[in-house]
This record gives sequence, structure tokens and C-alpha cells, in this order.
Amino acid sequence: MIRSFYSNVILKFPKIVLFLLAIFTVVFGYFSTKLSIDASADSLLLDNDKDLAFYRAVSERYYMPNFLVITYTPNSPLLSKRSLDTLKQMSEDLKKLPEITSVISMLNVPLLQSPPRPLKELLEKIPTLSDKDVNKTLAKKEFLTSPIYKNNLLSKDFKTTALLINLKPDIKYEDFIKKRNILRAKGDSTALEELNKNFKKYKDLRRNIDHDTIVNIRHIIAKYQNHAKIFLGGVNMIANDMIHFIKNDLMIYGSVLLLLLITTLFIIFKEIKFVLIPVFVSIVSVVFTTGFLGLFGWDVTVISSNYISLQLIITISIILHLIVRYRELANAYDWSQKELLLETVTSKAKPSFYAIITTIAGFGSLILADLKPVINLGYMMSIGVATSLFIAFILFPAAMMLFKRDANAAGQNSIGSGITHFCAALVKNHGNAILISAVVMTLLSLYGATKLKVENSFINYFKQSTQIYQSMKVIDQKLGGTTPLDLIVKFKTEKKPAPSADSFDEFENEFRQSENQNQYWFSPNKMETIRNIQHYLESLKEIGSVQSFGTVLEVAKKLNDNKNLDTFELAVLYKQIPQKFRDIILNPFVNIQDNEVRFAMRVIDSNPDLRRDAFLKKLQKELPKVIDNKEIKFRLTSLMVLYNNMLQSLFESQILTLGAVVIILFLMFILLFRSIKISTIAIISNLIPVSIIFAVMGFSNIPLDVMTITIASISIGIGVDDTIHYIYRFKKEYAKDHDYIQAMERSHNSIGFAMFYTSLAIILGFSILVFSNFIPTIYFGLLTILVMFSALLSALLLLPKLLIKFKAFN
Repeated sequence: MIRSFYSNVILKFPKIVLFLLAIFTVVFGYFSTKLSIDASADSLLLDNDKDLAFYRAVSERYYMPNFLVITYTPNSPLLSKRSLDTLKQMSEDLKKLPEITSVISMLNVPLLQSPPRPLKELLEKIPTLSDKDVNKTLAKKEFLTSPIYKNNLLSKDFKTTALLINLKPDIKYEDFIKKRNILRAKGDSTALEELNKNFKKYKDLRRNIDHDTIVNIRHIIAKYQNHAKIFLGGVNMIANDMIHFIKNDLMIYGSVLLLLLITTLFIIFKEIKFVLIPVFVSIVSVVFTTGFLGLFGWDVTVISSNYISLQLIITISIILHLIVRYRELANAYDWSQKELLLETVTSKAKPSFYAIITTIAGFGSLILADLKPVINLGYMMSIGVATSLFIAFILFPAAMMLFKRDANAAGQNSIGSGITHFCAALVKNHGNAILISAVVMTLLSLYGATKLKVENSFINYFKQSTQIYQSMKVIDQKLGGTTPLDLIVKFKTEKKPAPSADSFDEFENEFRQSENQNQYWFSPNKMETIRNIQHYLESLKEIGSVQSFGTVLEVAKKLNDNKNLDTFELAVLYKQIPQKFRDIILNPFVNIQDNEVRFAMRVIDSNPDLRRDAFLKKLQKELPKVIDNKEIKFRLTSLMVLYNNMLQSLFESQILTLGAVVIILFLMFILLFRSIKISTIAIISNLIPVSIIFAVMGFSNIPLDVMTITIASISIGIGVDDTIHYIYRFKKEYAKDHDYIQAMERSHNSIGFAMFYTSLAIILGFSILVFSNFIPTIYFGLLTILVMFSALLSALLLLPKLLIKFKAFN
């Protein structure tokens, strides 16, 4: 049926086939422009994570506006007139932007100890650095020693300060989330689908608004760069710049990668048509896949942004196998062009189909992950790989029909010939050394794999020359850390004691009636618990900054002759402090209505000894001892918890499903080769390259994170291709004379060329990724090169040796 289809359709009407394919390419090309990139923090979170629901609930209970951070290191002393004037003017410029609601800096935060005054007097007028009569010496001392500001708003060396840029609350976004959760709970799929479409449109619109805000802020910053070193930081900025990096990598490195592939193909084949056809097949395959994704409104995320590179690998691999087979037949037989192409596609159809099916099985393991971007990558690659197979087997024979039969297609490139002959000689003469090397490599790999760590450090995602890295480094090392971690402590409901009139003096009576309820809340037990937790958290080296009501208690104690304020005084402080200062030092940390407090920590992301999962478990274990009251409940939340949940979930799902994928591949090998012995050999040959990847990552201290954790599936997806093609060819060659050595040598001199050319083209092409600004992309490029190299060695050395050693085809 396949022969008939190709003979009577594809090879009979090649121009019509190419014309129809061109029309579809234009259509899918149009929809490919609809594909958008989503690099937001939400895109990496688990939708069904209970901690995410809790975090969103906490965000509603406390004053926690979305914000950006600017670090300001002036050329002049920080408190000099020039530095303060620049800071003031920059703040005023920023406040004019429509998306910014307020700018908090050292100019407008409350100075509670400059000079120290009784609480009543202080509440009458709280000074700021902008006041004309403020004592700057005392202000500097307060900034450096106050638990509210030290190592948070100001650096220890008093050279750098932070500006907190509060952004408009995105009420519409939160509404979409709430409505989506309601529809999911109801199971109303129709309404949910409609809402998701509108939600995507809104997110696309929101990304443009955020981008414009970032651009405008950077324009303002640029005006003052002559006076200071200024960096912009914050989650929105990171998401915005990551989109830029991804687009940049896709456009620039994708183009350069294509040029390198073109050069490599020309060096290998020295014929224009064998350069143009693989390139066209690759481009058309990517356009079809991208158009399909754009048509159905899929987003490309940080994790799935490499699908184009991966599809290029698979497509080049398919097309090179066809070219090598075509040249091999042209050398052996005096057939017409149509006969050559018919034999080429029909002889390669079965191994290519099984290779693609098993490749899909490898990438399909990503679908079992519990993270939508990884699941999407699994679907994208499955769709992309199937598309590549379809396009390659249609476009290659149709396009080749436009060319005349090669008169001298015989000569395989001397580079490939030399390498494959060398590998064949090694298998023939040093087979035992190959087996011993494989065993040693496996043992080393197992040891290296034990050194693997599961970590997700955002600051290490970027090159040191990038603005993201520089801003994060300043915030991380000078201003108290970058990774947010919150602790919510909920107290038990206490009975209100009867009021005692004798306990109030004249000042207290003034507030007695209105503050009665608040007074009961600020009980000594609660305050003691808050102080204990504050001291404990501050003692942890992983944490750079802890902000809570505990920091206010410490300052208040200093104002009160080093005595703790009583309950009534605290209630007065809470009530009487002006709203603009309350939003800075109280509302983000105290919620009397829900009877709880919030400790806002920032973890030092650049700490090389930080083990995030272990650190969170340590907090969970030690906090009950610090609180020492079983009726007081606590819960950790914020981005550190959410990203750790995501990473641990991803790790568990990937590691656990790796076994399932091996079993599926083994069953598919049995279906293809009808032999348990051959299938076992094929699995061993595929697992060793995967174990080498893990070993290299372990010894090189490359962590398993949201990007690199998918490399196991990618390794299997890529490596299995060579294995199937080689075994399939070896079986055919063995059937000729039942001589294993001769079959091995003939296989190396035929299919070995295609495997070598494929690996060489991809290795050279992907080497360009090491110049990316995004470290995960560099890791991806290096690990892909390593995968290709180790898979090639395994297929040309270990696989044939095992086939010979165990007489696989007897």
C-alpha cells in the first residue's frame, strides 16, 4: 500500500504535492504568528497546589501589592544633597507612570528613632528623611541599626538603598483566577473553556502593559545613570526580560544554528540539494507545529521554549537517514530517480516509524508530570516529532523528483567513512575493552548520579553580564535576599478578660473605648511568641531579611527605655499610626480580624550551600519547638514554597515515570524486533547515555531544575533513534551471510554514516547555544551535545559489540 501510494501519488505528481504543501505552509505560517510566550511566575506553578490556593488567600488578607525594586548606589555619599535630590526626582518621575501607585524609599519611610521619643509624642508627628529639620546623623544610625531597615532598605555599607515601586493591583486577573476555580469545581467545561480563552487574551494584553511599564521605568532610570549605579529588579521585570531572552534565542541562535547546520550539511554532502532539502523540511516541520500550537492558543513557556531546537534535531535525523540511504542505493543500483526514491522511502519507512513512535514514548513521559509547562512540552514534542516524520516522508521524495538522478552519488564523505571504519575496527579488535569501559562508565555514572541535587536558583539562571543578574545580586547580597518566603502564624481564640478601669491612666483613657478590642489582641503571650519566632528566623544564615510585627516590637522596646510595650500601648500604636506608615510597617504583617501574623522573609538565593527543600523541612521541624504551643498553628508560604513544591513534584514524577518509559520502550522493542534478547540489548544501549548525562550533571554540580530535569526524557527520545536504525540495518546485513563481523562492518559503512552525520550536524549546530544569556539554554545546548555524542558512541561501539557477543540474531 505504501509503495502504491508513493508510486501513484507522491512520485507521480511531485509538483502538485509540493504546491499543496506550500499552501498549507502559508496557512500554518499565519497561525504560527499567534503563538505567544509566557514567562510569568504563574506559568511555573502547580494549578492544583493547595499551597498556591493558601498563598492567594494570604495575599488577600494582607497588604501585599505587586512591586518592583530599584537598587540605587549613588556616586556621592548616600545622604548628600546631590544623592537625595536625584533620589527624590527619580521617585517623582516614577510616580507619574500610570501603573505605579506609590514609591517607597528612604525619603518617605517613618523614622521612629531619629531622635528617640515617647510613643505619644512620636505618634503626633512621625518624621521622615524628607523633613527639613531631620537629624541625618541619627537617621543614618537608625537606617543601619533598626531591625525594620537594616540589611533591607539600606545595605550594611550604607552605599546602596532600595526603592520599592508598588504597582496597581490587578483585580481583573484575580477575578479570572477565582472564576476559573469556581468553574473547575462545578465541572462546567464549556464555560471554563470560554473563560480560559478570555483569560489568555487578558494575559497577552497584561504582558504588553507590563512590558511598557518596564520600558518606561528603564527610560527614567537611564536619565540618572550618570549619578549612580541603578538596577531594576522584581518578578515582573524578570518575566519581561526572560521573554526577551527566549525570543532572542529563538530568533538569533535559531538562525545561526540553521546556518551552522547548512554549513555542516554542505561539508558532508557537497551538494546543494542535500543542503536545501533538509533545511526546507526542517523549516516546514517547525512552521506546521508552531502554526498548530498558535491555532489552538498554546503558550510557549521557559520550559517549552526549546521545542524548536528539539524538533530540528529529530527532523535532521530523519532526513539524513533518507539521504544516506538514497546515496547508498544510487551507488549500488542503476535505477531511475523514481525507483531510487521509491526504494529509499519504503525501506526506511518502518524503522523511521518505529524510531518516531519510541521517540514519542520518551517525550510522552513528560505528559505524566504534574506541571503544565512540562506537560505541554511533552505534547509539543509528540506533535512536532510526528509532524517531522510526515513532512520528511512527503517533502523529501517530492522535492527530489525535481532533480536528476545522481550520476556519482556513491562517495560517502571521507570524514564519516574514517570514523565509522575506526569504530568498526574497535568493535572487531577491542570488543572486551568496550564492554569493560561500559561497565566502568556505568559504575561511575551511578556514583555521579548520587551527587545530583534538585535545586532551582533563579539568580544562577542568568549570565553575570546581564542586568537581571546584576540587579538580583545587589538585592540578594546587599539588601536582604531575593527569594520570598512567608510564615503565617495563627493564634488560638482567647477569651476577652473583663476591662479594668484602674489599669488606664489619663492618656490610656483617651483611647480606652475604641481600642478595647485591639488591646485584647496584643496579649503578652502573643507578643512573646512573635519575638521568639523573630529571633529564631533572624538566627538562620539562609535568611537575609525578616520583616514582621516582631521588628516593630523591637523598635518600640527601644523607644520605651528598653522595656516591652504593654498591650494597651501596642493597641494605641497599631491604631494611631498614620495610614501611609501603617501600610509600610504594620498592615503587611498583622491581621487582627483573622487572629494571625505574617513573617515576611527573603532567602539569599545566591548562597551556594542553600538546599531549599531541606531548609523548608528544617523550618517545619524546628518551628513547633520555638512556638512551644500546640494550639498555635503555622504555615509556610510564598514563592519559595510554591517553586519547591513544583520542583519536587516534577522530580518525583519524572524519576518515577522513567521506569515506566523504559518498560514501554522495552515492549516496543519486542514488538519491533520480536526478540527479548535484542530488546534487552537495545534498552542497555539507551540507558547508558542517560546515566552518563546524570553522572556529568552530578560531578559538574549542575542541578536538576525546571529545565534540566527533562533531559532524561530528551536523552531517551534522541538516543533511541540511532538504536532502532542500527539494529534494523544490522539484522538485514546479517541475513545476507550470517556473519556477525561482516554484518557489523557493513552496517557501520551504511547506516553508520547517517548516524555520524546526524550527530555531527547537531553537535556543531547546538554549540552556538553556549553564547546564550540564559544559563538553562546553555546547559540545554551542552547536555544535548553530550547526549548526541554518548548516544552515537553507544550505538557504534557498545550496541554492535553486544549484538555480536550475545549472538543476537541466532
